[in-house]
Amino acid sequence: MARLLADVPGSVVLHHDLATATAGTVVRTVRDATGILDAGEAPLVNDCACCALREDLVPELVRLAEAGGTPLAVVELWDSVEPKAMAEVVTAGGFTVTGVITAVDPALVLPYLGNGDDLAEGGLAAAATDQRTVADTFARQLEYASVLALAESLPGSPEADDEDRELLTQLHPTARRVPIGHGDPAGAPAPSVSAPSELARAALAGFDVEAAAAAQHPACALLPAEADAHGVATLVWHRRRPFHPERLYAALEDLTCAAARSRGRFWLAGKGDTLLHWDAAGGALCVESAGPWLAALPDAAWELVPPVRRAAAALDWHPEHGDRCQHLVFTSPGLDRDGLERLLESCLLTDAEYAAGQAAWERLPPAFDTLLEV
Repeated sequence: MARLLADVPGSVVLHHDLATATAGTVVRTVRDATGILDAGEAPLVNDCACCALREDLVPELVRLAEAGGTPLAVVELWDSVEPKAMAEVVTAGGFTVTGVITAVDPALVLPYLGNGDDLAEGGLAAAATDQRTVADTFARQLEYASVLALAESLPGSPEADDEDRELLTQLHPTARRVPIGHGDPAGAPAPSVSAPSELARAALAGFDVEAAAAAQHPACALLPAEADAHGVATLVWHRRRPFHPERLYAALEDLTCAAARSRGRFWLAGKGDTLLHWDAAGGALCVESAGPWLAALPDAAWELVPPVRRAAAALDWHPEHGDRCQHLVFTSPGLDRDGLERLLESCLLTDAEYAAGQAAWERLPPAFDTLLEV
């Protein structure tokens, strides 16, 4: 934040501190390169700090815009707030999101992805009902951003090595990476408007909120590709046969712990209309319905589906099953690719089970009903 304030004269940072939510409010501050310009409180909405942030954010941006003289307002999100929701709130409020940046120390990526603690345990929950973990929240903060500001060699932090940097690259291969220093840059001369820093250029480069949402949606997610370098590997597993619900359910713990990060979409026998989302980090797995497969929709409904979703389905289209498929991606240092593939293959329907057809698949034990809260 200090670097951006120094790089873009006249810019301000708007921050909501949710740490005071237990007292019934969130604390809002607006600051520039000289310090705090304004501070106030916003009451909780529905006992939810994030809801208070949503309600307060746009009015504050309106106030800043109407006051004039602010070329860039940086919304600095609190530790556990995810950028996707806030970017969509800002856009819905009539403002333009010019960039989404996540600052990250490469040496800490693996420890954070391995941290399965609930946010509530660290005082980071955004609401009483917040059941997210440190790992899955960090993963989404990392993967949504278009720019990663790399802060290496921070005081008290271990040195990043090639494995750390490779893990970051494979987790988010399309992100723009901008090295940043640490410490207060106030003593450094401000860059001229004609020669903005790389970080300032990245912050103002533009950001497509709709495209970013599509890139995260399990039906058309922009998932990492196959890779293997510096001890880190990414396995892309793509099949056109459904999982056996009982065998997959029995293998969930081993599959979840097989990689630092895994995500994608999958097809479960007996639930042929439902596209299921796989999202795992820190030894914890979230499985949820992401709506219907396009093949399960009547033709007339296709016009209501975004073009990017139809394009993704076309790439996976099968004459018999449509877009139903398995598309899971596992990324980790020391990934046991062969063992992981064997385990995944063992969870698919056998030749005999597959040949029995959909009527037989519907009679398979509904092992996932509890997990999916059916």
